Amino acid sequence: MKDNIIRTARILFFLATGLFFLFISFRDVPLEILISGLRSARYEWVLLSLSFATLAFLSRAFRWVLLIEPLGYRPSVKNTFYALMTGYLANFILPRIGEITRCGSLNRTDRIPADSLLGTVITERIADLILLLLLAAAAFVINFDLFGRFLYGNIIQPFFTWIFSLLDIPLGLLGLIITAIALIMLLYRILAVWLRNFRLYRRVEEALKRVGGGMKSVIRMDKKLWFLYHTIFIWLMYFLMTWAVFMALPATAMLNAGDALFILVIGGLGMAAPVQGGFGTYHWIVTLGLGIYGIPREDGLVFATLSHESQAILMILLGSFSMLMVFLKWKRAQSSPVTNGQ
Repeated sequence: MKDNIIRTARILFFLATGLFFLFISFRDVPLEILISGLRSARYEWVLLSLSFATLAFLSRAFRWVLLIEPLGYRPSVKNTFYALMTGYLANFILPRIGEITRCGSLNRTDRIPADSLLGTVITERIADLILLLLLAAAAFVINFDLFGRFLYGNIIQPFFTWIFSLLDIPLGLLGLIITAIALIMLLYRILAVWLRNFRLYRRVEEALKRVGGGMKSVIRMDKKLWFLYHTIFIWLMYFLMTWAVFMALPATAMLNAGDALFILVIGGLGMAAPVQGGFGTYHWIVTLGLGIYGIPREDGLVFATLSHESQAILMILLGSFSMLMVFLKWKRAQSSPVTNGQ
């Protein structure tokens, strides 16, 4: 009962956060202007963008197989694709739950330990984060003046304002917090040996070891160049997705490849925010980014809506189909022996 209350509270909190950003993004923007902007879009470019997205999803499935193989399992690309898309669908319910859901889905179809799979997913996320940072550096160099102003006005200045506001905390309270953290860490060190006497602790420790083993799979991988290729290909598809939606709207059609890279990077930050499917945060940050180019807020919102909602619809459709396929494969597996990659 308590777990259900906490889970519901988390869902409502993240949902409220997304709704807050949606509110400040769409506030004072007439609905008829948004509808008119969406009607003026060239949807053949949107379809092209969705094609690039689908290729990125398929490449993610191939890359995941490469990480799983060193663990001694060989799931099919089809099963990993179904698990991946089921995870994306779950992210619309609770942020980051998709990583756990996709591991559970592949565990059901191929009987691969979910905690080991979670380690491979963490490795994937680290690889994507590294490439996103490299793209951010490239965007910063290409659009130094624009990117610099955006970072200063929307990230650096608000961050230091927040830091300075924290300095208003009484020194006594701050010292108490630091002391409490230090005592908790010391207490854990002291109790670690004693805790190993408990079965639950040993099970958690063993699960964490398997997660670590999954993370090390990239080291034992024979096809490291293929892993690198798929990582680059995935983000190339994301770049082309952004560029294609640029071409779909008159207000953004004049923007160039460097501009698409900039919007891709800040859009990636919006999607990484802990809200369901990036709703609200993506619209807010992309509209701010396009405003630097002198694009009116209304047109920026049309772009953000067209880009985000088209991708969301694609993920919901593919995710729903994939969830059904995972369920059917799981039901079939209950009545017959399962081999890896079935």
